[in-house]
Amino acid sequence: MTLEQHKYLLDESQMPTNWYNIVADLPSPPPPPLHPGTHQPIGPDDLAPLFPMELILQEVSTERYIPIPEEVQQVYRLWRPSPLFRARRLEKALGTPARIYYKYEGVSPAGSHKPNTAVPQVYYNAKAGVRKLTTETGAGQWGTSLAFACALFGLEAEIWQVGASYDQKPYRRTLIETFGGTIHRSPSRLTESGRAYPEDHPGSLGLAISEAVEVAAQDPSVKYALGSVLNHVLLHQTIIGEEALLQLELAGETGADLVIGCTGGGSNFGGLAFPFIREKLAGRQSPVIRAVEPASCPSLTRGEYRYDFGDTAGLTPLMKMHTLGHDFVPDPIHAGGLRYHAMAPLISHIYELGLMEAKAINQTDCFAAAIQFARTEGIVPAPEPTHALAETISEALACKESGEEKVIVTALCGHGLLDLGAYESYLSGRMTDNPLSEADLQAALATVPVV
Repeated sequence: MTLEQHKYLLDESQMPTNWYNIVADLPSPPPPPLHPGTHQPIGPDDLAPLFPMELILQEVSTERYIPIPEEVQQVYRLWRPSPLFRARRLEKALGTPARIYYKYEGVSPAGSHKPNTAVPQVYYNAKAGVRKLTTETGAGQWGTSLAFACALFGLEAEIWQVGASYDQKPYRRTLIETFGGTIHRSPSRLTESGRAYPEDHPGSLGLAISEAVEVAAQDPSVKYALGSVLNHVLLHQTIIGEEALLQLELAGETGADLVIGCTGGGSNFGGLAFPFIREKLAGRQSPVIRAVEPASCPSLTRGEYRYDFGDTAGLTPLMKMHTLGHDFVPDPIHAGGLRYHAMAPLISHIYELGLMEAKAINQTDCFAAAIQFARTEGIVPAPEPTHALAETISEALACKESGEEKVIVTALCGHGLLDLGAYESYLSGRMTDNPLSEADLQAALATVPVV
């Protein structure tokens, strides 16, 4: 009987030792961030109050590969390389000739992909003598990851969690506190940004960013860490795609036909997709690259590509990105990590270059796919990657109709074992869909600065 292999594993010695910087290979550079007052490109000094210089240099780097420090590699080896699974049981249930692979990031200490950037960010801050880091978190994976990394390197972590997720996911708060982090519901009474909203406001990632940035900017021993959106964050996540390429070779594949990832701020998607886009640009593979986002927060598919603030209070530089407006407050869907008003500038630029596609999906369709995945593959997904799973299943069924044997690769960026309230809502029939209305979109876009 032929052995059907389900997982493809790399040895720790095979873990990539460089992050990949896609900027080096793009046909044109992304537009620079602008100073909100002068509308001129910002320099390193403008970012120095929030970030250590080594991260600022990574943010603006045009080098193709950036070495991963040995101290970071040592921590990565606690869970990396992460496994690549062939979803054989899902394939059989669907009756599809497609070969489905998923890169599983739920094996990390935080249960998601977020430690891939939390560890290096804390490492560089520790080297710079920083005492404490502030940040925002949506569903809680990023806050958990930063608290974990701060515990390893001896820094304090102070975290503002989006109110809707803070209320929905109490055990994420407990996990953050277990790792030593301090967590607040956003909007809080601790900042001017938070006090501008009522305490029971559902919050947004943009508002939580404002609170964390406000606190960091007032103390020179405190810096700010961001869990997505910025170039250096997406850079750190490319270890996902680099490992996946090696593991596809182990599986006997020459490449992927379709690469699918969920998108909120963009770090999980960029981490998986950027190395595949490099292979596509070099002519070694020809995959379709597709981002999937919530219909209630559709920044790529319905947002405007223009300069906007990365936060609600307007404390950040202006970044050119697909935005729904920095005042936009998304519907409190269960995929808290995808409730950001804009898309990473680098991903927005790549989308404008025509190197990728985007699609928006309702959350009930996502959870229907998640249930099917859990009952075949045995992993309960976090709400965020259910978007990519729904599209993966749709494409696999299309292959069933056409007879095509496509190789589909997706990222299962975290498990949902701390998101069971969302599953209870779906299974009980209480989950609803609230796609973004055109009136709400236009109202939010009305406050975007004119540059």
